[in-house]
Formats: sequence, structure tokens, C-alpha cells
Amino acid sequence: MKLLRVKIRSWTASFRYPIFVAGFQPTLPLPPLSTIYGLISAAKGEIITPEHTSVGYVFSYQAKAVDLETIYEIEGLKAKSNVANREFLYDNELFLYVTNLDLENAFRCPHHPILLGRSTELAMIEEVKVLDLEEKTGVKVGKTLMPFPAKGFYGALQALPTHFSDEVNRKALGTKPFFLVTEMLTTTEKPIPFDEEKNWGVFLHQ
Repeated sequence: MKLLRVKIRSWTASFRYPIFVAGFQPTLPLPPLSTIYGLISAAKGEIITPEHTSVGYVFSYQAKAVDLETIYEIEGLKAKSNVANREFLYDNELFLYVTNLDLENAFRCPHHPILLGRSTELAMIEEVKVLDLEEKTGVKVGKTLMPFPAKGFYGALQALPTHFSDEVNRKALGTKPFFLVTEMLTTTEKPIPFDEEKNWGVFLHQ
């Protein structure tokens, strides 16, 4: 199977829990699919959804910390400042796999800045490569989202959207439960693409 692999790095990243609005703002340990499709859309310069490409990824970070951030709470025509604790991830690496090979040029020359979270969390594309991967069973898979239920996998369970609408007041679409799999586990289920260079399997969200 031919897949486009894109290596992306960033100093910081944060992926907001949908249920937290104010106060302490923790980060998910992995990017939700909505962030992945938003990232691809930024590179392409137009909305990309699961209808356009299947995606898989492996994400890792080196440390987690908490920062103080000034936020502004709007009430009617007035705004007041407040201070919130915001969690973030440091020294991040994302290997993104997409089935739509036509997106190669979008990543080689992105239309918009690439982000891993908020507008301040700029990311760098370090490598864009087309791979021809064999499908195998019994390979390591992890550091990614897995749809619930997924036999042999475990992690925090969280309902997350797959993408958002392109309306002015955007709406979360495709929300369903996922396992946040933060370590590499071995699967013996259906064959999946195996990246020999990285020695891991790639679970594709279709």
C-alpha cells in the first residue's frame, strides 16, 4: 500500500479536552483527528475531511508542563482578564500518514502555517516521503488514537470529533469514542501497513 508520510516537529503543542472551558486547561496526550484534518486543511489551503483521505499517525513528546496564561472572559460588550493554568507538551514529533498521495505538494509548500494546537504552537515539516508499505500482523501499534472498542488496546477513553464543518459557527462532526493509546502495543488482528524504517504499524482511520 502506498502512503504519504510526513514528519512534523514542534517545540510546544496542546490539544484541549472538549469538556474543559475555563480554569485549569489540561491537554490530551495525543492530537484528535480534528486536529489532524485541520493540519492537512491548512497545508492544502482548503477543507479536507475523512471523505478526501484516510489518515494514520504516531505522536510522541518528551515532556509535559504547565504554564500561566492570560485569558479574556467576555460578558456582553465587556471583557475582563484572568489567569489560567494551561498544560502543554514539549518537544513533539508527529509522523502523519495519508492515503491521498495528491497531498504531497501541499506539504512540500503549505498554504497556511502548520500548527499543533493553538496559533502560537507553530510546527515544522521536516520530511515528506511516499512509501510502499506491506501489510502485516503481530506488529507494534500505538501512540495514536484507536476507535473504541479495539481488541488488545487500552488507554483513556474520550469522545472526540473527527473533523469540523466549514460554517462560520463551526460544528464538531463525526464525534465518537476513542482510546488514547500512549504506548506501543502488539496487535495480532487484521493486517495493517507496516513501516519498516520506524518498526511500527500504521492504523488508518477511514
